[in-house]
Amino acid sequence: MTTAKRDTYTPETLLSVAVQVFNERGYDGTSMEHLSKAAGISKSSIYHHVTGKEELLRRAVSRALDELFAVLEEPGANRGRAVERVEYVTRRTVEVLVGELPYVTLLLRVRGNTRTERWALERRREFDHQVADLLKAAAADGDLRADVDIRLATRLLFGMVNSLVEWYRPHPGTGPEQLADAVVHMAFDGLRTAR
Repeated sequence: MTTAKRDTYTPETLLSVAVQVFNERGYDGTSMEHLSKAAGISKSSIYHHVTGKEELLRRAVSRALDELFAVLEEPGANRGRAVERVEYVTRRTVEVLVGELPYVTLLLRVRGNTRTERWALERRREFDHQVADLLKAAAADGDLRADVDIRLATRLLFGMVNSLVEWYRPHPGTGPEQLADAVVHMAFDGLRTAR
């Protein structure tokens, strides 16, 4: 008696494979055939778990976005002076990026070609606006240098943090905490007023 190979994929493991393939090939360049080959399962097995590749994209970017927005709800993001809160949010954003690197990488690479991508871009803008508001509040409190354009500082801060997905790879000696410390010190030592 022969037994059929049982589909051992869960929605979570399938999502992990999909994110890897999306990051390698790009979302638009990925077909269901690519996903089934990478997962080692049939396309029909994939459809057992999801309605299609856009659902996988939505789940993946939602994971990244949920983690980022959760940072904004943490006590460190809501208590204290605005400059301390924005430093906290920056630190935690770096930690989320490192902890969810493939998912955040995918989030930062969406271009708006599908409804899911447009939704993800809008949510990213919402997150960015909330962080920018913290920077503006810190400037209004007099804790950031008056000679630095806050809009430029916001763009540079996001650029520095978001660029990590392009070059950071985990290795001994440079974990999430060390990386977050470096980003916060480089950004805010240049932005804070003299104490």
